[in-house]
This record gives sequence, C-alpha cells and structure tokens, in this order.
Amino acid sequence: MRSASCLALFTVAFVTAHAADWPMFRGPDLNGISRETGWSSTWAAEGPKVAWRAKLGVGFSTVVVSGGKLIATGHDGGAKGQDTLACLDAATGKELWKHSYAAPLGNKYFEGGTTGTPTIDGDRVFHLSRQGDFFCLDLATGKVVYQKQLVTELGVDVPEWGFAGSPLVEGKLVILNVGSHGTALDKATCKVAWQNGKSSAAYATAIPFDLDGTRCVVLLTHRECAAVEVATGKLRWAKKFTSAYDTNAGAPLVQDGVALISGENAIAVKLNLRDGSPVAGWKTESWTQFNAGVVLGGHLYTFHGQAGKPADGELRCLDWQTGATKWAQKGLGVGSLMAADGKLIVLSETGELLVVAASPKGFEALARTQVVGKKCWTVPVLANGRIFVRNVPGDLLCLDVSGK
Repeated sequence: MRSASCLALFTVAFVTAHAADWPMFRGPDLNGISRETGWSSTWAAEGPKVAWRAKLGVGFSTVVVSGGKLIATGHDGGAKGQDTLACLDAATGKELWKHSYAAPLGNKYFEGGTTGTPTIDGDRVFHLSRQGDFFCLDLATGKVVYQKQLVTELGVDVPEWGFAGSPLVEGKLVILNVGSHGTALDKATCKVAWQNGKSSAAYATAIPFDLDGTRCVVLLTHRECAAVEVATGKLRWAKKFTSAYDTNAGAPLVQDGVALISGENAIAVKLNLRDGSPVAGWKTESWTQFNAGVVLGGHLYTFHGQAGKPADGELRCLDWQTGATKWAQKGLGVGSLMAADGKLIVLSETGELLVVAASPKGFEALARTQVVGKKCWTVPVLANGRIFVRNVPGDLLCLDVSGK
C-alpha cells in the first residue's frame, strides 16, 4: 500500500514537472501560448538568474523542450559548413548528443543558418533542413531512425531561402510545407502518404483545424493560403495571398473558425476556415513578417513590421474582432513574443526581455532587462520555470524564472 502511494506521488510529480513542455513550434497548442502557471515575473534589478549558456551556431530556429531535454539547431560557418541538431539537458545545459550534416550557410540577403524549428513527438525528433533533408532521430540517443532527401526523391522545388516550416505531427502522419500544397509522410516509415505538387513551397508551418469533422491544415504556400485535408491531401480551398519578395513566412494564427495571415508588406487578413472567404468587419493596417502573435482576452498581440526599417517596428495590441489598434509601443524593433499565465513574454530585436501585461488599456512592462546582444528574431520559450532565448549568432541562454 505504501509502495503504491509512493508510486502515485512520483507519477504526479513527474507529470507536473513536464506539464509545461514546449515540444513544437508555437507550443503544445500551436498558438504561441504556454499552459504554464506560477512562473515568476518578479526579477532582481539585474534580471532573472542565468542558469546556463550554450553556443549553437548561426540560426533563427527556436528551441523545443520535452521530458527534460532541449533540442536546438545552429550552423557552423567554418570550413566544414554544417548544420547541427543538439540535444541538451534543459536544467543544466549539458550536451547529451548532437547530429550534424553538411549544409551551406545560405546567407542570401541575411545572416543565413538554420531556420526551421524541430518537433519532438514522444521519443522521436523530426527535423527539416533548408535543403530538404528530412530526419527522424531517437530523442534519447540522437541515433538517426531514418532520413529522406525530399528534393531528390520527390522532385520538389526549393524555395529561394530554403525550407523553413516545422514538421507538424498529426496522428500517424508528418505534414510538411514542401511542394505546391504540402506533403505528408508516414511518421513510422517515412513513406509518402500524399504529395500536392512539386512547385516552390513557402516558409510557414502548417496549422491544424477541424472542418465538419475532418481534420485539415491551413498553410501559406508560395503565393496562396490553402486548406488541405490531413488524411488525404485533398485541397479544400485556396486563396491568393502574396507578400513582398514571396516571403510567406509567418504561421497562420487559427482562432474562432478563422485564420489570420500576414507577411512582409502584406496587411494582415482574416479568412474563414470553411471556404477561405474574407471575414467581414475586419480591417487593419498592421502586418507581421515572421511571428504570428497571440490572442488573449479578445485581443491580438503582435509585432508590426516596417519595410526596410526594422528598428521602427512596433509591438501592437489589436481588437481581435475588428482589427482596430488599441495601442502601439515603439523601441522594441521587430521582436517576437509568446504568452503564459495571461502575460506576454517579449524578446526585442536587440535582446531585451520583457514581461508585458496582456491588456488593451495600454503598454505596461511588468519586468524588463537586457539579456543578450546582437540581433534577435527568435521567439523566446518558457518551459518548466525556465525561459530560453537565443540570438542570430547562436548564443543560447537559460534564465531561471521558477521563483525558487
């Protein structure tokens, strides 16, 4: 009886410890919002304690965390020219394993490096490189379970800046923004379940939703926004959508039966998930280039870009129903954000970390401190009492916000 009680207590403790994992891009619910509560936004003057630091190499992909393990990527720009997936102990930063593969820096009009965020699903890690190398690795050991060169094997075109969407695991399938309107692979065998065309993809991750009982995904393609059935790949609808330089990069934000999409110099629009028609009553002048933002309490919190002037970007609060701007805060550049426990966790373009009240009444920083230098376009991640931030050169910091 005593053993059973101890086992029950251990099980509860283990589940609680990892209840706030962040195993995929945009978090467990793919909306940029963590389920974690009880983390501390009350910091000392110098900011939260730095638990550990690591060097990843050049890149823009964010980290994912599951079961005490953190997966991150970066590019070594040296003579070897390779990308690396690194698995670290999330609590200590200790390297558990790493897997490297040949890859160019790919610094066309930007710094280059890794872009797509890996996905953890159970005991597997899925990763899509900019060149179309798709990997499935064992989370515990880093051993390659299988890999597929999608460009060679499927004959698909490579987008101008390489593939950047994250793998989306839906049941037995992995959905990739590869080809004209997506591709699905069997996650156990890597066999192609369906493929929609071979022309250039976009850079955004597919986001799932239900349509009359049928599981679908909405995804930005090269010059469209489309809805596709998960099981069959059947195209339900497609609407023209273009951004400057064909950079459809921000993941669609799915909420209340609609998808919010935007892009560089492309004003944010709302589309009905049923048929792709524009949502009546929505009007805004805001656009986002990368980070999709979050919806809390009937309001959208997102970064508004400025063409050719990233330093003039603004953090904005918009009415989710109408698009009306409630407030706009300058001085943070084109940063990124997530949300947890009713608050925004914001990383400015220059590496300042802020906790901001999610309120339409006005911008209110509950805490703020400079945590890292150089350019930061990567979304911060809160997982199990720790905030992880990185910059483009690949400096990764783990900040203790457990309050303990």
